[in-house]
Amino acid sequence: MGNSSEISFFVLATYNNVGHLRYFYFIVLLLWYCSICVANTVLIVVIFADRRLHEPMYMLLCNLLVNEISGSTSLYPLMLSQMFSDVHEVPASLCFLQMSYIYTSASVEFCSLAAMAYDRYVSICSPLRYTVIMNTGKVSVIVPLVWLYSFALFLFQLIFVVNLKYCDNVINKLFCDPQLLAALACSVSVLSSITELFFAILAFVIPFALIVVSYIRILVVCFNTSKENKQKAITTCTPQIVSVSNLFVGCTLTVFEAKIEASHLPDQVRVFFSVYLLVCQPIITPFMYGLNLPKVRQACKRFLWSKKVFFLQESL
Repeated sequence: MGNSSEISFFVLATYNNVGHLRYFYFIVLLLWYCSICVANTVLIVVIFADRRLHEPMYMLLCNLLVNEISGSTSLYPLMLSQMFSDVHEVPASLCFLQMSYIYTSASVEFCSLAAMAYDRYVSICSPLRYTVIMNTGKVSVIVPLVWLYSFALFLFQLIFVVNLKYCDNVINKLFCDPQLLAALACSVSVLSSITELFFAILAFVIPFALIVVSYIRILVVCFNTSKENKQKAITTCTPQIVSVSNLFVGCTLTVFEAKIEASHLPDQVRVFFSVYLLVCQPIITPFMYGLNLPKVRQACKRFLWSKKVFFLQESL
């Protein structure tokens, strides 16, 4: 583990303030985690089961839903176990793993939304060429590339953080954060800041810029089209716009909590800022797409009705 072997564990100090409410928090978080897994899994199963949804847009959506489950799994099990722990110590290897996977998941989220924004851009701005530019074959290449890109990106960051020499092991957060881990290093170099900025640009800024450009072009086309086509474009783009807006709000709160002196804020507010994105985004995604996209909504109704009929027949 390089120089970091001098410290074998990190302490997540925020859990020290849980107190007698630990059982309440545990139940709420467990129910929330189960809701995330169930809501996203239902949509994944519906998309796979209904051949009418085997289109680029819904394949990309399925990838996004898988990422919501995997990203939540990197946070909630450890969080739930810490609720009943008195020492809140996390092995250094597990801390590094959680850190890298949470940020890999965030990168996959941004890149997936960028791919979905491009898909909508092609569908609305170049409908006659859509099947040529975007098809299931190309999506089957895009999805693995999104994951490989994100894993490779944060593998380099993981190597960088692991080889730092740490002079403290107390993290004032609910999970292992690379920015706070870097702050625990014995010496903070210019290279550390440059590396952090480099990863932020590649993982978040560039995909976000692609999303913004795609939707600006979509809006330009919508202003010059018929009312019916405009309404159709708004319907299909609304879930993505909400997801991107929520990501922007979550990232803003995360940066505020990490970069700006927030010690004067109540502990509950700081905790809310730090986990807002990890808590809200995984549940917003399935409900926004499930409720707002007509084809997905109809497919869910068909799927649930077929299961209901099956169980009724079995009971008879």
